[in-house]
Amino acid sequence: MEISRREFVSKAFKSSLYQITNFPEEDLSLRKEDPLIRMQRELERALEKPREQRKWVMVIDLRKCVGCKACTIACVAENSLPPGVAYRPVIEEEIGTYPNVTRRFIPRPCMQCDNPPCVPVCPVKATWKREDGIVVIDYDTCIGCRYCIVACPYNARYFDFGEHYTEKTPKLMNYEKRKFFEYGEEWERKGEESPIGNARKCHFCIHRIENGELPACVTTCIGRATYFGDVKDPNTLVSQLISKPNVVRLKEEFGTEPKVYYLL
Repeated sequence: MEISRREFVSKAFKSSLYQITNFPEEDLSLRKEDPLIRMQRELERALEKPREQRKWVMVIDLRKCVGCKACTIACVAENSLPPGVAYRPVIEEEIGTYPNVTRRFIPRPCMQCDNPPCVPVCPVKATWKREDGIVVIDYDTCIGCRYCIVACPYNARYFDFGEHYTEKTPKLMNYEKRKFFEYGEEWERKGEESPIGNARKCHFCIHRIENGELPACVTTCIGRATYFGDVKDPNTLVSQLISKPNVVRLKEEFGTEPKVYYLL
C-alpha cells in the first residue's frame, strides 16, 4: 500500500512522540543529573551549618569553557559594575605554534585566598576574610587608598571611579541607576556615595549564597564549566573535583592558598 509523503511524516512524528513520552523507567534513571541541581541541593545542605563550619570553593573546568563570557556579563548585571570593573574577566590564551594552535579561556574571579595579601595592607581594616573563607570589603570603612589593589597578585581588585557606560549619551540609562545588593545591603551608585570611591572585588555573590542561590556566574555558564560548593563536606561535587590529578591553582608559589581551582 502506498502512502503519501505527508502521511509518512505524520506517522513518523507520532511514533517519535510516543517513544519520548513513554520512556522506560530504567532508562530514565540513566539520565545524568544537571550539576546545577546537585550544587543547589548541596548549597542548601551547607547553609544548615554554622558559617564557621563551611568553606566555599569554586572549580572551573577549562576543558568546558568556550569563552562565551556569559559569566562576565551575568556578574556585571548582578553587581551593577561600572566601566573598568569586571569581577570575572575571561583571559584568553593561545597555545602552540602556527599552524598548530588552539585557544584556552581562563575565567578569573577573586581567588578568595586563605592567606590573602590584600588584607594586611589595608590601613583601616576595611577588608578581611570571613569564617567561611570569602574575602570581603566594607564599603563604608574603605577610604579608597588602593593598597589592596596593588597587593593582589591576581589583579582581582578594582577601583570604582564613579563612571557609567551611558554617561556621555543624552540620558543615563535606568539600568545603570538601579539598586543592587552586594554583601546583603542595598546600594545605589550615585554622587560620591559608596561603592563609588571604593575598592571592589568578586565575593562569590554572598548576597545570593546566603539566600540559598548559587553565584550568578555558576548558573549562567552554558557549558557547565563552573562548580561551587562547600569543601568541608567530602560528599560535595567540588570536593570530588579538587581531588582529581589534573587540578591546578594559580600562582601557588606565592603561598596565597587560593580557593579557586582549575581542571586542565
